[in-house]
Amino acid sequence: MTSTEGTPGRGTAVVIGGGLAGLAAAWALRGAAERIVVVERDRYPDRPRFRAGVPQARHGHLVLEAGHRALEELMPGIKHRLTQAGAEPVAVSGDLRWLSAAGWMADYPARMAFLSCTRPVLDHAVLERVRTERSIEFLEGTEVVGLLGSAGAVTGVRVRARGGAGGTAADPADGERAEGRAAEGAGGAGRGEVREIPADLVVDAAGRTTATAAWLAELGCPPVPEERVDAGVAYSSRLFHRPAGADLGCKAVYLQTKAPHAGRMGVLLPVEGDRWIVSLAGMRGAEPAPGEAGFAEHLDGLRDPSLREALRSAEPASEVRGFRPGPSVRRHYEHNAPAGLLAIGDAASTFNPVYGQGITVALLGALALRRSSLRHGGIGPATARQARREITAASKNPWIMAGAEDARFPATTGGPSGALVKLQHRFLDRVLAAATHDAEVTAAFHEVMSLVAPPSLLFRPTVLASVLRG
Repeated sequence: MTSTEGTPGRGTAVVIGGGLAGLAAAWALRGAAERIVVVERDRYPDRPRFRAGVPQARHGHLVLEAGHRALEELMPGIKHRLTQAGAEPVAVSGDLRWLSAAGWMADYPARMAFLSCTRPVLDHAVLERVRTERSIEFLEGTEVVGLLGSAGAVTGVRVRARGGAGGTAADPADGERAEGRAAEGAGGAGRGEVREIPADLVVDAAGRTTATAAWLAELGCPPVPEERVDAGVAYSSRLFHRPAGADLGCKAVYLQTKAPHAGRMGVLLPVEGDRWIVSLAGMRGAEPAPGEAGFAEHLDGLRDPSLREALRSAEPASEVRGFRPGPSVRRHYEHNAPAGLLAIGDAASTFNPVYGQGITVALLGALALRRSSLRHGGIGPATARQARREITAASKNPWIMAGAEDARFPATTGGPSGALVKLQHRFLDRVLAAATHDAEVTAAFHEVMSLVAPPSLLFRPTVLASVLRG
């Protein structure tokens, strides 16, 4: 039902992509739209399982504190549901041992924690909640192949069924095939007849492979301004059975890079089923080689033996999986997007995954969409305009922090440069040095990295004094 058939500004919303960002966006629009249609290329599994459309799911994921707060505000009780499904709470200090470039972070009584689980557990818990809303319907095994409208306004989408689109990645080999399929983008090998879905609002949640830029060009729209940074990051990950009685002295370990181990890092996280997920990463020139041999070589090359020692008696629970996410991109839809369109999640801003910001920024975007729709009482142009501005604002600090860190690596293309960035690097180096012995500095740094506080928190007098003394 479009606004021509129902209440103006409260008709149909179409969400392109039914991943985590799309599900959160659909849920955020409940009550604001009379009908919400989620168009998803895959078919959802009936339980938490890896699926083709989310190839990055086989690697370690974090929902930062700000993301958990946003998710709980959107879906009260979801943290309890995740805990029931096996997610483990990990305090950011004490439970997590973090080796920064300056050394191990000082412990303190943690005020924040995150829930650690595999991506399918998180996605399935959110999907279960979204399915309870009667105004939300799903078109599974269906792809969007274009937009309706003009350069001034998007008025709907063109869709078609995908031939044989199972896409649940039921066996281990499907994970590798999924990465190739994801690269096809939204205009992949569909076989169905093209049909149209008119809409008052179209939300692009198609992720990194979004084809919206090409579709807007077809409508005569000018290119959407964007920023790009490419550190050439690559991943290699594996699940392990947690050895009985294993005691690391913590629940999770994060090893950051430092010369001469430039570009190499690794993380161990507890996940459901008494397992660990271990993700190794490398920037351009230090990428993990494929397969078991590459995983072992990268593990041996980390600057601290913690992960290697932890895995010495651990039995693998999966094959080694590789992933290359591509460049980080921040699209400025708030400048010149046509009416009736907004983007959220990776379709709006993609980040280098090593900083763990992507899911949290997507959830902050969904919360912004919810607040905009409530403020304006529907899904009309005013809602879209405000949501676009706030979604871009939510990505600003994460983008600045990630881009500045990526700029440290000489093979990075794009991103900030110059004297100001060098000054930022020197200041952050002093912050990290102070965080090895000053709990107040560590706590402030964790709040900034968890996106619950802006970087200006590091200039609070008590924190800054310790940093400068260090």
